[in-house]
This record gives sequence, structure tokens and C-alpha cells, in this order.
Amino acid sequence: MTIRMYARRKGWPLDHVSVDVSHNKVHAQDAASKGDKIDSFRREITLEGELSEEQRTKLLEIADKCPVHRTLERANHIETVLA
Repeated sequence: MTIRMYARRKGWPLDHVSVDVSHNKVHAQDAASKGDKIDSFRREITLEGELSEEQRTKLLEIADKCPVHRTLERANHIETVLA
């Protein structure tokens, strides 16, 4: 929703957005975790429309500003890729 609102405000030709999310439990990498597992999310975003590479890159940055992403990121690992 954040991506769509940004593209609409800028007047960019974004026709469709889809997001696929996968979730895993992985071992934490820091020494303080003592072998604990954390949630790791992989988010694959597909942007459809006649967008330039610069527009696609900016929309990917905007995805990280989504309120849900920011909340989840505080205690979890999130990897985002552009499909």
C-alpha cells in the first residue's frame, strides 16, 4: 500500500504490485543471543508497469519505510529483493 500511494503521488506508471513473503527461524548472529533463533523474513516485490530503473529502485526504498516493515524490523531480520 505504501508503494502504491507513493507511485500515485509521483504520477508514476505503476500498474500492479505484488509481494511474496517467506518466513524462517534462523540462528541469531550476535554473541549475546547464545544460540537463540530469530524470525527472518524474505520479501520479494514485483512491480508491474513502465517504470524506469531509478523509479523501481526508489519504490524498493519506499517499501522499507512502510509502518509494518519498520515494526517487524525492530526484532527480526528482513531481506527485500526486487523480482
